[in-house]
Order: sequence, then C-alpha cells, then structure tokens
Amino acid sequence: YWLGELFLRALKMIIVPLVVASMITGVTSLGDVRKLGKTGAVTLAYYLLTTGLAVIVGIVLVNLIRPGVGVERAGEVPAILSGRESPAFTDVILRMVPDNLFTAAAELDILPLIVFSLLFGGVLTTLGPRVEPVVRFFDGVNEAVMQIVHLVMWFAPLGVFGLVAGKLGEVGGGGAFLGEISKVGKYMLTVMVGLGIHGLILLPLILLVVTRRNPWTYFRNMLQALTTAFSTASSSATLPVTFECVEKENKVASASADLVLPLGATINMDGTALYEAVAAIFIAQSYGVPLGAQAQVIIFITATLAAVGAAGVPQAGLVTMVIVLQAVNLPLEGIGVILAVDWFLDRWRTTVNVWGDSIGAAVVERLLGLQATDR
Repeated sequence: YWLGELFLRALKMIIVPLVVASMITGVTSLGDVRKLGKTGAVTLAYYLLTTGLAVIVGIVLVNLIRPGVGVERAGEVPAILSGRESPAFTDVILRMVPDNLFTAAAELDILPLIVFSLLFGGVLTTLGPRVEPVVRFFDGVNEAVMQIVHLVMWFAPLGVFGLVAGKLGEVGGGGAFLGEISKVGKYMLTVMVGLGIHGLILLPLILLVVTRRNPWTYFRNMLQALTTAFSTASSSATLPVTFECVEKENKVASASADLVLPLGATINMDGTALYEAVAAIFIAQSYGVPLGAQAQVIIFITATLAAVGAAGVPQAGLVTMVIVLQAVNLPLEGIGVILAVDWFLDRWRTTVNVWGDSIGAAVVERLLGLQATDR
C-alpha cells in the first residue's frame, strides 16, 4: 500500500509548479495575449461539445437499459455528502480568486492557480523585452519539472500496482466487491458501456476527423497516462504524466498542451458528466419517480455544468452529484445505493476524462495551426 501512496505523493508534489510554469509558458509562447482569447474559445467549445455528447450517451443508455428498476433503495444520506448543499454560481466565481494563493497551492486547488497563471502570463506578454528573463525563468522551471516527471515515471508500474491493490484490500477483497456488483450490476454495465462508447468511439472519431491522426497510435502513446489515471482516480494527480505522453510521445505542440491540459484537468470531465446523468436517472428509477423530457433536459444541463465544477480529485463526482439530484428534486439517500461501487467506476470515468483532455490538446493544436516543437 505504501508504494502506491509514495507514487501518488510524488505526483502531487509536482502538480503546483507544473501547472503554474506550463500555463505561464503557454501564454507567453503565443506572443500576443490577444491570441489567448481564440485559444480559450476553441478549448472551451471542445470541452462543452464532448461533455455534452457524453451526457447524451449516458441519458440514452440509462433509458434503454433501465438499470434502476427493482433495485433496493438506500435509507440514509452517505456521510461524504451529509451537510452538502448545491453551490451557487457566485461561489464558483469567488473560488477563482482566493484570499491567499499559497493556501490554494497548499490545498491543491488548481482553478485559482490557473486563473493567476493566465493573468500573470498575459501581463508578461505586454511588458516587452524587459521581462524576457522572467519568461526564460518559467520556461526553465517548466523543463526542470518535466525532467522530474521522467524520474517519477520509472516507478510508475510499482505505484499503479500499489494503489489498485491497496484500494481493493480496503473494500474487503475481490469477493466482497463481486457481491456488491451483483446488486447493482446493470447500473455498472450502463456506466461502463456509456464510457466505452464515448471513449472508444466518439473521442477517437473527433481525433481522426479533426486532426487526421491515427487514434490507435495516439491511444497507445497515452497508455502510461491512462493507467495512472485509473490507479489514482485523479485528473490533477495524473497531469504530469499526461503532459509527458501528449508532448513527448504524441508530439503535440507545447503551446497547445501547456494551456489545454491544466484547464482540462480542472473543467473537462466527460466521464464524470456521463456518470452523473446515468446515476441520477438510475436513482429516479429505483424510487419509481418518472422523469419526463423536461426533467431529463434539466439533468443534461446540470450534469454538464456540474462536471465543469468538479475538482480533479478522487470521487469529486459524488459531491457534484448533489447539484444534479437537487435540480430535479431527487432524494440524496439514493446515492447510498451506488456508493459501494463508486470507487471502481470513478477510476474508469477519470481515465475517460484524461483521454478527452489529451485529445483536446491535439484538436486545439490542429484548429489553431500551432507547430509542434521539442522541449
């Protein structure tokens, strides 16, 4: 177990310098801060499109398979959600500007770090030659952190093994887990099929059509990041490995990756959005609550937006699930039914999240005509 914990700590150790340095380097590499608007617009459009597609896939499947019919209900709100309320839109805005940037860094709150780095990098592009030493400093930090990533990757196989084995032991071993699967097997099947359709068909199709890259080659080069995502269940913790695979293995322009990947680890959650839509309708079915077209449209909108607000940490989707359930007046107690298997599904949806981020970097590179350069 300690091997997995050591690997996870090593990844978390380099998240903050990697995010700050890569975002600042990415902005300054564009040369003119006004180009950032186009880059951001293209990136956000891609994220909203793919997240929306994922939610549609989930809603269609859960209505066809109907996994919640006949499932035993849970009687109480899970401890992880007790006292949680749906966050207001203003709370999300306030979260972008922390009281103390160093506190945000210490708590691995990535969103305010991204906002600060974008602002700092944008200002640097307006100050001319006198700030060239500062730009070179952050470029050097970025390269140094990537070298640390190389070192950490030597221990990745042991770390992945330790994380997965440790979690399986926590839930009582394989026998206990199989017992839980028997109770909510159709629900798990629905989520897994949805993630498979989105991750193995829709996202590769976007990659092929937009970039003309071979999806299988791109996927093979991303395997180390995807296995790390599965083992850590955290997009943020996987970020250093995602950079390594996207830039070094798939040769995506650093000008694209430096901006798209940190942003994606924070707001692009295709797998999480799909899971939330499926889980919400599954809970409604288990309680015998009919959901009409209007209610399902609300689920589509809230699942998409809630996924954007989900932190890139393990089981963040459970917390944002509150937003979706409250939007259509479903009982929070229903989450107790899926809690026992959520840790397993969390790993698969995080893998899809990271896969979507990596494809986004290639798509933005292609649409903006950025050139790949070796670090």
